[in-house]
Amino acid sequence: MRRGSSGRVAAFVALSVACVLAATASVVVAVVGGRADRRAAERSVAAARPAVARTLAGGRPFVLFRSADRDHASTLGRMTVAAIRDGRPGRPRPAGPSCDRVAFAGGRGLCLEVTGASLRAAVLDARLGTVHELELPGIPSRARVSPDGRWGGVTAFLVGHGYAAPGAFSTAATIVDLSTGRIVGTLEQNFRVMVGERALTARDRNFWGLTFAADGDTFYATAASGGRTWLVKGSIRARTARAIHENVECPSLSPDGTRIGYKKAVGHDPTVWRFGVLDLATGRETPLAETRSIDDQLAWLDDGRLLYADTRGTTWVVRADGRGRPARWLRAADSATVGRGLRPPAT
Repeated sequence: MRRGSSGRVAAFVALSVACVLAATASVVVAVVGGRADRRAAERSVAAARPAVARTLAGGRPFVLFRSADRDHASTLGRMTVAAIRDGRPGRPRPAGPSCDRVAFAGGRGLCLEVTGASLRAAVLDARLGTVHELELPGIPSRARVSPDGRWGGVTAFLVGHGYAAPGAFSTAATIVDLSTGRIVGTLEQNFRVMVGERALTARDRNFWGLTFAADGDTFYATAASGGRTWLVKGSIRARTARAIHENVECPSLSPDGTRIGYKKAVGHDPTVWRFGVLDLATGRETPLAETRSIDDQLAWLDDGRLLYADTRGTTWVVRADGRGRPARWLRAADSATVGRGLRPPAT
């Protein structure tokens, strides 16, 4: 080897070593920073625990959500609680683990988190302590808990269904018995779903966006096949469901059980969404005042108002009767659901 070549090799080796050392240093910094953030988050949760306990036990409404505050890295993604007074959220307080989707009702909660190639679902008690954990396939998309705290609904994005194109996503809607932490089943595999007089058995069928009634059995969800979507109403005990309305997605049942808040597609390529409220007795649809295209599952603040999050992590409130204008309700927050103080969950 010539001298000049030896010099270039030596320089290359030195540069390679420097790059490896720099990369190693970056990994170390990231790991150390991550550990520091976790410790800071744990301290924040511990410090807020007495105030959170008072909120959870106070018998008044509260909002549970996922923090989207990027200015505070230690609590970003953490389950957070704020008391609701006069229809407005109070001071947010970190209250639990890091989650990608959260939900709470009837003294039980759900925290969905991506863990590698799967989804970890933590079932929480009335004090937000983990009582069950289960693993499901996919990436978390939606979470809901029934009003009595018995049932949990998990929607996940999946890759690799037999009918799907390579890299394409499909969805699965899973019902979980929160009292035991066991899976009841998925709507695709374990429920008979009827559209008109025919069972929905097409290979491209998809289900998502579960929501539950207060009777401990009835649920609603979205079914899709062949480019069409339907609102389906089902029974957990009977393992059946039936389409009752077309072009209703991500349903959310009102506290009084009479209306469904939802999104619907009003344009395609790209999809354009609009929010609405469906009266279950009359079939009347009421467009809501939000005119932006937002992809979220509505949550009811009370019988007259609904919540939803935009892509920037702001939660908004809008009237259910279609009047007025949307208003900012809570900054740096998504996946919000409204709960009420401690009560024994269903068993």
